[in-house]
Amino acid sequence: MDKSLDEIIATRPKNARRGSRRGSARVQILGTAGPSPVARARAAATTPVVNGTKVTVAPQPADKIIVSNLPQDVNETQIKELFHSTVGPLREVTLHYDSAGRSKGVAAVHFQKKGDGTKAYQQYNNRLIDGS
Repeated sequence: MDKSLDEIIATRPKNARRGSRRGSARVQILGTAGPSPVARARAAATTPVVNGTKVTVAPQPADKIIVSNLPQDVNETQIKELFHSTVGPLREVTLHYDSAGRSKGVAAVHFQKKGDGTKAYQQYNNRLIDGS
């Protein structure tokens, strides 16, 4: 090094931010930066291949679903009747309302049995319930 510390400081740009290399220091401390959490989730969601054969992983049975795009005049009782009669017994139905007391058109439906949420999803996903 043929420059003194004063010369190095004098040649450095005045608007350079201190600590702008925090990200690189963090990588050095934590080790090599791996894939982001989103990338890890996408990789986990892909179908695994074992010895050249795709392995089908069965989805875990669900007991809760979110129903959206409901008309404002639909109430919790109607939702309970529909899912109880077509899918199975319910634990709880929660219809979401705004601050003025109007329905947001979103409901959480919690079934008593574990696989009933999956059954309801398969039966009603992207379908019109009342035909309108």
